Amino acid sequence: MSFPTFLFYAFAAILVFAALRVVTTRNPVHAALWLVLAFFTAAAHWLMLRAEFLAIALVLVYVGAVMVLFLFVVMMLDVNFDSLRAQFRNYVPVAATVGVLVLVEMALVLLGSYLKPGSAALPAPAAGGNTRALGLLLYTDYVYAFEIAAVVLLVAIIAAIALTHRRRRETRYQDPGKQVKVRAKDRLRVLGMPAEKRDG
Repeated sequence: MSFPTFLFYAFAAILVFAALRVVTTRNPVHAALWLVLAFFTAAAHWLMLRAEFLAIALVLVYVGAVMVLFLFVVMMLDVNFDSLRAQFRNYVPVAATVGVLVLVEMALVLLGSYLKPGSAALPAPAAGGNTRALGLLLYTDYVYAFEIAAVVLLVAIIAAIALTHRRRRETRYQDPGKQVKVRAKDRLRVLGMPAEKRDG
């Protein structure tokens, strides 16, 4: 078995395990950490296929935005932040495991590129670079699928905004229309009180 083949099967096993942990863990913080590991492992697969643009896009877009996504989910579900802070030490083992696996994956990918720079198992780089080849493919052969994916993402954004701005009973809201219509006599009440006279 060649070294790139070994790396592929090792990364595939890590990716499947991380994906299973995302859907089986009951802690939302642990699920987010396993999701980060799954994205990094998928990026390692892209690097092995010499698709550097897709790998860096996966890391920057998904790994960079997954914590923002997690924060939106926490805000929508009204998770108690005090209980999350109280259990902060419980997240350290999972976070350390994910961090070590990410570092090992990056080291193995770099080591594989140095050991076998001209390996036949890897495809030849595209003429003009991966970004140009990907752009030509997306906007010619797969333009309809690309536009449908954009519409689906737009619907998801609108749904997330609608869920975030829903009315909650414990939240106080202001009505500018009612504030403008208020008159002075509605806000101010003049009371007549008899004067007090002190002796001496």
